[in-house]
Amino acid sequence: MNSKGLRAGVYVDVENIARNGGRGMRFDTLRQYATRDGADAIRLNAYLAFDEERAHRDFDYRARATRYHFALRDVGFKVIEKPVQWYANEDGARVSKANSDLDLAVDMLLQSAKLDRVVLVSGDGDFVQVVRALQNMGCRVELIGFQNVSYDLRCESDVFVSGYLIPGLLPVPLKPVTPAPARPPAWGEAGSRVRGTCYHYNAEKGFGFLRYLSRLGDLTVTDTRDPDSPYREAFFHRSQCPPNLELGVLPNRDMVFDFLLVPGREGKMEANELTLVANYGPHLRPPQAQVNWSAPASDSRVGRGTGPRPAVTTEGGEPERAAPAPPRTVEAAAPPPPPPSLTPQWGRTGLDEPPPGGGRPT
Repeated sequence: MNSKGLRAGVYVDVENIARNGGRGMRFDTLRQYATRDGADAIRLNAYLAFDEERAHRDFDYRARATRYHFALRDVGFKVIEKPVQWYANEDGARVSKANSDLDLAVDMLLQSAKLDRVVLVSGDGDFVQVVRALQNMGCRVELIGFQNVSYDLRCESDVFVSGYLIPGLLPVPLKPVTPAPARPPAWGEAGSRVRGTCYHYNAEKGFGFLRYLSRLGDLTVTDTRDPDSPYREAFFHRSQCPPNLELGVLPNRDMVFDFLLVPGREGKMEANELTLVANYGPHLRPPQAQVNWSAPASDSRVGRGTGPRPAVTTEGGEPERAAPAPPRTVEAAAPPPPPPSLTPQWGRTGLDEPPPGGGRPT
């Protein structure tokens, strides 16, 4: 048992995350995140669909599924298969069904007595009531998702962390260079591409700062000046932003940017070639409302203000320090997005191919 005595459980809705931006997720990195402060991994469960009917007639499908399942087991995950069932709908067409939500929810509830921290990897709003039940039993629930993450589920969890922000959890496309380096730059090093959020932007002078995780640690220490903080910051100029980005929405922590780290002044990092990879803001609005991309993200719940969020605050609501760096001029315009030929550097234990469930479960 670790010195803190923390017991962690990880529950991954594989089908959900694969359909919503999590293809290629590294399960070994996910385990490191769950045990980041010395916690013990008591339960590591991955729930996915498996088409037994197809496996009997498709050797390639069966071989890929077997390799994938053993890759998960190699890093300590238990694979819970949900058999795909086929039905004929009212039009006579064959449709598949393989929903693991109930299995996942029941396991979390039954196993929660032995856990202190539950890491749920999904974006499905059906888990809201389960999260409440786990919290009432004394568990801390941490949510990880990529795209299409339920707003209610985000609010109900003790903490929501975009999977795009966790170092190494999702492969980042790398541009080929000549000559090729001895090793690709690690996340957070100069020349690497990382993901972060904009916590400060000076609209008058056209510059701001992005905050990103440089390592796993205490996520509540958000002040980048604190040596114990896992966060670092990078200066950016508006000329490095995507050409179609409405700068009036910045700063905005609902928007996750991918960017290239380059050396800057006084040993600091600068962010170039910004691209938007996720925007959780539109999910705050009612379904019938039309998204206005030119307006700041707002909270649509009754009793909440609909204006822009405070410009400079920390995650805990504490005032944040002003940007220390002076404005600077960047002559180069933002480059075009990478060509389609660039391929991510997938990891061995990533979802580097569609889950072997065969089709989208309903």
